[in-house]
Amino acid sequence: MLSKREWVWGYLLIAPMALGLGVFYLWPIAQTLYLSFTESGVFGGHTWVGTDNFTELLGDDQMRGALGNTLLYAVLVLAGVPVAIVVAALLNVPGLRGMSVYRTLYFLPVVTMPAAVGLTWRYLFNGDFGAINHFLGELGIDGPYWVSDPDFAIYAIAIVGVWSSVGYNAVLFLAGLQGIPRQYYEAASMDGAGRLRQFFRITLPLLTPTTFFVLVITMINALQVFDLVYLMIDLDGPALNGSRTIVYLFFEKGFVQNQRGLAAAIAVVLLGLILVLTAIQFRLQKKWVHYE
Repeated sequence: MLSKREWVWGYLLIAPMALGLGVFYLWPIAQTLYLSFTESGVFGGHTWVGTDNFTELLGDDQMRGALGNTLLYAVLVLAGVPVAIVVAALLNVPGLRGMSVYRTLYFLPVVTMPAAVGLTWRYLFNGDFGAINHFLGELGIDGPYWVSDPDFAIYAIAIVGVWSSVGYNAVLFLAGLQGIPRQYYEAASMDGAGRLRQFFRITLPLLTPTTFFVLVITMINALQVFDLVYLMIDLDGPALNGSRTIVYLFFEKGFVQNQRGLAAAIAVVLLGLILVLTAIQFRLQKKWVHYE
C-alpha cells in the first residue's frame, strides 16, 4: 500500500501533464460538443438549436460529397502502406551500402513543410506545363488536368499523400524488421526456403503488429487531410467539389461563412467517424495480428 505522502507526490508529478491534457484537449472537445448544438449569431454569441445542425448535415450535398472524398482519399493513402513495407524490406537488406543516405532521402518528405510540398506538387501536376504531363507526353500519353479536373483531383492529392507518408511508415517498418530474430531466417534457409518464401512466411506475419499500428495512424491522418486540398486546388475552381474533404468543409463553414455551430457539428461527426473506424480496426486486428 502506498502512503499518503507517496500519493501526494504521485499526483503532483502527473499534475502538469494532466493540466495540459485538460486545457488543450479535453476542454476544447467539450466546447466543440456544446457548440455543435448551437447556432452562432451574426455579431457574436450563440443560441441553443438542439440537433438542428446534425439534421442539416444529413441533407447537405456538400457534406455527403466531403465524406465520400475523405473516405476515398483514406483508402488510396492506405494502399500506400504495402509500398512502405517493400521500401523497408529493401533498406533492411544486410550489407546494403549507403543505407543512411537512403533513409534520409525517404524521410525528407516527412520533415518538409506542407506548404512547400503542396505548391511544388501543384506545379508538377499542372495540366499545361507540369513535369508529370511532359513526361507522359514523351511516352505518347495525353495527361489529364490533374488538379483542375474534378475526376482526377482527389487522386492527385492521394498520390502526394502516399509520397509524404511512405518515408515515415518505412522507418516504422524498418524498426519492426530489425526486431525480428535472425534465427528464424537461418532456420528457414536450412529448410530450403528462399527469400521470397521467407518474406511471406516469416517477415509479414511477424510484422503484423507494426502494420496494424501504421494502418491506424495512417487512417487517422488521412481522415484529417486539409493542407493539400487548400494548397493544390483552386478554391473557386470546379475541382474543389471533387476534392473537398471533411476538414476543408469544416474550414469553410467555420472560418469563411462564420457558421461555427455547423462547423462544430462537422468536427463532432469527424471525431465519431475516426472513433468508429479505429474501433473496427481494433476489433479486426484480433484475426490477423500475430504477437510473439
